[in-house]
Amino acid sequence: MSDLVRRLERAVPGGVDASSRRLAEYSSDASNYRVPPRVVVFPRHVDEILAVAEVARESGVPLTARGGGTSVAGNAVGPGIVVDFSRHLDRVLELDPAAATALVQPGVVLASLQAAGAPHGLRFGPDPSTQARCTIGGMIGNNACGPHAVAYGSTAANVVELDWLDGAGRRFAAGRGLDPVEGLADLVGSQLAVLRTELGRFARQVSGYSLEHLLPERGHDLAKALVGTEGTCGLLLGARVRLFPVTPARALVVLGYPDMPAAADAVPALLAHRPLAVEGLDARLVDAVRRQHGSARVPPLPSGAAWLLVEAGGDDDAAALAAAAALVADADPSDSTVLTAGPEAAALWRIREDSAGLAGRTATGAQAWPGWEDAAVPPERLGAYLRDFDALLAEHGLDGLLYGHFGDGCVHVRLDLPLVDAPRRLRPFLTDAARLVAAHGGSLSGEHGDGRARGELLPLMYSPAAIGLFERFKGLLDPPGLLNPGVVVRPAPVDADLRRPAARPLPAAGGFAFAADGGDLTTAVHRCVGVGKCRADLSSSGEFMCPSYLATRDEKDSTRGRARVLQELAAGSLPGGFGAAEVRESLDLCLSCKACRSDCPTGIDIATYKAGVLYRSYRRRLRPRSHYLLGRLPAWARLAGRAPRLVNAVLSVRPLRRALLRLGGLDPRRDLPRFASPFHRQHRRRAAPATAGRRGPVLVWVDSFTNAFAPDVAHAVIRVLTDAGYAVTVSAGDICCALTWISTGQLDQAKARLRRLLAAFEPYARAGTPIVGVEPSCTAVLRSDLVELLGDDPRSHAVEAATHTLAELLDDAAGWTPPDLTGATVVAQPHCHQHATAGNDADLRVLRRSGAEVTTITGCCGLAGNFGMEAGHYDVSVAVAENGLVPALRADPDAVLLADGFSCRTQAEQLAGRRGVHLAELFGQRRLRTAPRRR
Repeated sequence: MSDLVRRLERAVPGGVDASSRRLAEYSSDASNYRVPPRVVVFPRHVDEILAVAEVARESGVPLTARGGGTSVAGNAVGPGIVVDFSRHLDRVLELDPAAATALVQPGVVLASLQAAGAPHGLRFGPDPSTQARCTIGGMIGNNACGPHAVAYGSTAANVVELDWLDGAGRRFAAGRGLDPVEGLADLVGSQLAVLRTELGRFARQVSGYSLEHLLPERGHDLAKALVGTEGTCGLLLGARVRLFPVTPARALVVLGYPDMPAAADAVPALLAHRPLAVEGLDARLVDAVRRQHGSARVPPLPSGAAWLLVEAGGDDDAAALAAAAALVADADPSDSTVLTAGPEAAALWRIREDSAGLAGRTATGAQAWPGWEDAAVPPERLGAYLRDFDALLAEHGLDGLLYGHFGDGCVHVRLDLPLVDAPRRLRPFLTDAARLVAAHGGSLSGEHGDGRARGELLPLMYSPAAIGLFERFKGLLDPPGLLNPGVVVRPAPVDADLRRPAARPLPAAGGFAFAADGGDLTTAVHRCVGVGKCRADLSSSGEFMCPSYLATRDEKDSTRGRARVLQELAAGSLPGGFGAAEVRESLDLCLSCKACRSDCPTGIDIATYKAGVLYRSYRRRLRPRSHYLLGRLPAWARLAGRAPRLVNAVLSVRPLRRALLRLGGLDPRRDLPRFASPFHRQHRRRAAPATAGRRGPVLVWVDSFTNAFAPDVAHAVIRVLTDAGYAVTVSAGDICCALTWISTGQLDQAKARLRRLLAAFEPYARAGTPIVGVEPSCTAVLRSDLVELLGDDPRSHAVEAATHTLAELLDDAAGWTPPDLTGATVVAQPHCHQHATAGNDADLRVLRRSGAEVTTITGCCGLAGNFGMEAGHYDVSVAVAENGLVPALRADPDAVLLADGFSCRTQAEQLAGRRGVHLAELFGQRRLRTAPRRR
């Protein structure tokens, strides 16, 4: 092993990692399988790939190529060297608008290619739902398709030429012609009958190798034949792909049906209209969105228990709408609606794109898995197949939420396979399912490839002659048999190397209850099925996940990477358990922003898991110094509040401040926020007699941060609510939500503080009095952590339901009119915790009603409470801010920065010299202007 690593390090200096943490991150893709590699390599250019392949051949070590790691069939895991093409080989090298082609590196993300083509009115046709993070190399590996393949064809149909390195070390350009591979012409000539009768029978026949492209009548197209070989026949060094003109106008037709088979029956008639996409969607998936995110995420839909989303195109809106009307006339739906391009259509496409994660739980909440993920049949057989498939699921006692590319006859489903307690039931079901799809003339895989999930089942679909043909083809291109072994040819058993059965339970132990996951941290961390949405640049979608990954572009810092390490913890493979160095390294750069809780369709919550791990690691043990300082900040702030001027004077002495920061485990490059005269002291002096208020009572909760650092914000909230007609009561004393104790895993102390909060707030909640939080991070505690820590206390549910943001209360206040801010330019930095637990829609609505021109910053500010203050985090904190906050402020130096979060305002002031205001302060200002920059 050490010799292998040394040789690889000579070949790829600085790009080789054999640490146990890194191997944990790459032990799984988006499938059910866990195959820890021996080493992971990150090549920076083609010469390094050639060198790595040579080391693999000379050492006899298997080699597996990996792109975005979103394979659901186990195509991207291997026992030897795993080569990650996505880290560095991610550029569009050339784009030729006249020829409508692009030359790309294998690790380029599809969304990047689409962005490069957009200025020229061009796009790559196939577009899987993972397009924001899947790579072109991965798409070529499994012949990916996506919703628009019904119009543009699969990846194979869109490949012109491949720069290919085979398993024998031969590099050649694969296009039309068989000459680059010695012996291939003879093989094709001897197997014409098999090629013509068993392969290429319908568009989504992806299982096995697509060798029908080698036929003379198909142009002897070696490039297309290599697409879908799943890394078993060579390594992709580059690709020339063709592009299509972007359709100028589109309309989305939503057709309602009583069930999924009935929706499938309508597909053949729709295909005659040449739609751009025909997607099927089970109503239960939409219900999952409502449960997880609320009904606001779901636009109005036609009646039905299943829908077809059919996209029609045209040269302009009128033509697209006319095409949509013709589709509806032939669809025979129970109900229908037509949407032009806009937020409602985008919301429906987002649900469809998130389906792989949403389907991770059945309607009853059971965990669901891939395994029979993307079978396909000819579209005219789809309705009959789905009826038989429903019967098969009933026979095996399984359930799952269906969706898929119905226009191509491809069905996606995740099933509640009993991988935890009865994995032996997997093989009988997969065998029966394979026989069923073969009986309908279909393919085990319709776009994701066979991988480890279906390779063993290929003899149920193909004759021995076809299986032999696949073996001989691989033998020509990979004589040593080292490329992605166990896939397609000489496949591994479908029930070998399963990840979930290897994991042991980790029951809740005094911290978070994990009630939605059966009280088990292991079940919670296995919410992550690897879809990799956390690796996408979500800045254009209004989502925040995952800020540290966007700063470092390292799998270690993605939500998925952290989940994989925690899954290895559950598997017992990390010596040291909760205190393992691998776990500390993995969680270190998690900002605890909670964005994954809302942005990941699986509902995973790494911030909660991190707090739980810290709790178990340090309970009754010495903690890091920052836990004692920042983790107990409200207690220190209460002491400082007795003499804030003196404390500020002491901390203004630069050498002393830096020494104190180092002593407390903080970064000396940081400034400390100045303490104010506490709000509660001011309020006692300034409080006016309470008024009746025509809208009734409201409790303003002045949290520890607002009390100690931003009392003016609390006064502004009180003024706004009073002016709006509420009878305002202010929380008595410094009532702490224990946020800093929670984020540092001091959960016993956190619970004690939250019980005191419940005692103070429950009478208001019981009386129906709204509780308005001032600081978003503290408000979010009452909307999430409170119930997760004290869910057995019924008072927690009452307080959670009574808690509102200021914007939510004002938005629901009938007849309330916001101040006129016409002409004001506002740059808004939403708080991550509010984004995750309550959303920012109400804030945007009241701002728009005020007449302000609002630009919303997407992404975390980077300070994230204690994170950006701690030693070792400063550079990442700044890099996160440079992904959203700081560039937005540079771009509009005269705009008002709206930032309800104390951390967000602090980061903006320290990094950009801009003072931010709270929504209440904005509504209370008479003249809007920014504070001057600090020198």
